Amino acid sequence: MGARTLFIFCILASLATVVAAFAQEGHPLKGSWIGDWGPNKTDRNQITIVIDWDGKQVTGILNPGPGAIPIQKASLEPKGWIVHFEVDAKNAAGQTVHYVVDGHIENLGLYNRSIVGTWNHDNVKGDFKITRQ
Repeated sequence: MGARTLFIFCILASLATVVAAFAQEGHPLKGSWIGDWGPNKTDRNQITIVIDWDGKQVTGILNPGPGAIPIQKASLEPKGWIVHFEVDAKNAAGQTVHYVVDGHIENLGLYNRSIVGTWNHDNVKGDFKITRQ
């Protein structure tokens, strides 16, 4: 095999590896997302969400670890990439708080896409933004 042929073969093999790596990214909603939510720009709460998609339904957890909170209801509307989920968590007093989260995926074609929208509980309404990691 000539040097030129070997060089072209190596370039093509490298490109194939890069394309395969990008193809492994998976469903646009699947993965770990980090960001914050709150009622205004100064009152923010950090959040980590791990979301999975099995081809039919959306599942996940908030703040993975010993105190992880499972997502109870979740849906994805591919037209517009609208995301909805609901979670019941305990507040500092031990009372259950029902959270309703609605958003849409921004920058869908990028690796570090975001979900942006509203985060509601009790009489508190705020915004949120989480970015895929």
